[in-house]
Order: sequence, then structure tokens, then C-alpha cells
Amino acid sequence: MIKTLRAAFLLVVLALLGCASTSLQSAWYDTSYSGGPFRKILVVGVGATIADRRVFEDIFAQQLTAAGTQGIPGYQFLPDAARQNEPGWDQGVASSGCDGLLLVRVIGVDTKTQVSTMMVPGPIYFGPYGRPWGPQMVAVPEVTQYDVANVETNLFDVKTKRVVWAGTTQTFNPTTVAKEAPGFAKLIIGQLAARGLIAAPKPS
Repeated sequence: MIKTLRAAFLLVVLALLGCASTSLQSAWYDTSYSGGPFRKILVVGVGATIADRRVFEDIFAQQLTAAGTQGIPGYQFLPDAARQNEPGWDQGVASSGCDGLLLVRVIGVDTKTQVSTMMVPGPIYFGPYGRPWGPQMVAVPEVTQYDVANVETNLFDVKTKRVVWAGTTQTFNPTTVAKEAPGFAKLIIGQLAARGLIAAPKPS
């Protein structure tokens, strides 16, 4: 019974946090930008392992392309060596032919602790004549720990090297890049489309 109640409690927490595990915390965009929607965006992940970066860049680029804006995984033009110096970086970006550069990096992962009270069945005592008495339910503390990944995303105009959109997001209890990247990409793509920085996503 206690395990069942704990499972139900976790489901309620997830419901309160919403169906999506990634949420937008803050966003900014350059109101003076007048270049129109970007047509080809180079997606670059910073940090993590080579495998995770490439999985992320592939997934995000695929989502962009499916939405109507050509997405290019960063590793195709920016190998690890080129990312370590400015000349190599500039040459790789120029070779891609992209007019936009999306730079995504994990700021950090915080572990949160939530303490709440849940009701569980208590002991039952039998008094005179066999009648039960005593508390039917008792309150017990429930301690839950979860991780929150903080991510910073910047969209650059390649021609001017200026940031035209920036946002920070939080991902609740991140699992793997392969599982979290699609939802993250959908959220960011929606934000960019809302500002007219990319074409409106194609209807699914």
C-alpha cells in the first residue's frame, strides 16, 4: 500500500510540473533585428561527451529541418579541433554556408530536495467487543530528490556575429540526450518561430 501511495505521489508531482520535462525560464530577443527568418542554421552543442554532442546536434538539426528551416549538425563543419580556436571556428562556420548559428550549452545540473507529507494507513487497535479504534491514517514525511538541468541557448546572426535570441531552460530529471533532445528542440523551435526568426513550423 505504501509503495502504491508513493508512486501516486510521484505521478502527481509530474503532473504539476507539466507533461513536458523542459520548460522555458527566460528569453530575450533583439528587437532591432530585421534580417528576416534564418534559412539555414548550424546547431552546435557545447560540453558533454562527443557522443552526446553529436546525438544532440543530429536530433535538433532534424527537428529544424522537419519544421521548415534547414538544420545542420555542427560536427559536420566544426570538428573538435576547430572548436578550440577562433580561426578554425570561423572557417568551419563559413564553410557551412549557414546564416544562423544556434549555440547550446549546459550551465549546470542542480539536485533539488522536496519534502512533503503523505497519508498512509496506521495501526489498528481492537478495543472491547472487538471494535477497531485508533488512527486509520497517519502522516509521514516523504523526501524526494530530483535533478534539474539548466541550459543556455543563443541564436547568432552569422553575418554580424550578433546574438538575436537568447533563452534559458530547465529540464526536470533529465535522463539521456536522446530522450530529452526532441522535447527541448520542439520548445526552442517554437520560440524562434514565434519571433519570426525561423519559418513557422509545418503542421504535423
